[in-house]
Amino acid sequence: MEIKDWFLKVVRDNYANFNGRARRKEYWMFFLANVLIGVVFGILGQIASVFSYISYLISLALLIPGIAVAVRRLHDTNKSGWFLLLALIPLVNLYLIYLMVIEGDKGPNQYGPDPKAEENGANHPFNQAQDPFGSSQSRDPFGSSQAPDSPSTPPADRDPFA
Repeated sequence: MEIKDWFLKVVRDNYANFNGRARRKEYWMFFLANVLIGVVFGILGQIASVFSYISYLISLALLIPGIAVAVRRLHDTNKSGWFLLLALIPLVNLYLIYLMVIEGDKGPNQYGPDPKAEENGANHPFNQAQDPFGSSQSRDPFGSSQAPDSPSTPPADRDPFA
């Protein structure tokens, strides 16, 4: 996907959607698109003042999807959207930047399924049932609860980790 596709995904498909999760790429591509739009209209605003007013209108129109994608990004790290208020506290807002940069939770969390699950495919370890002992049967690793083998027969070689 291109930057345009990520931008349209946030603006068109999830304009005021504060539920669910957003990947790092979705958040940062939207952020980059906002910066590019701001730079272009800033330069055009120096040429003709009408572009300054257009820039204000665009900024106002992108305020809600910007907050929404930031909240969904925080949800991806299993944090509440209220953590966005950390941006108002000097030096503590660096923690908010850290939360936007780190990788989101693998697998589903309380805010929804993993947005990268489709990309990771069916071979991803979090998308499969796990058996730590590598067998499909559930065995007691410390022996069986059945009657012990008779002394006339040699004990069976049972490896619980086979």
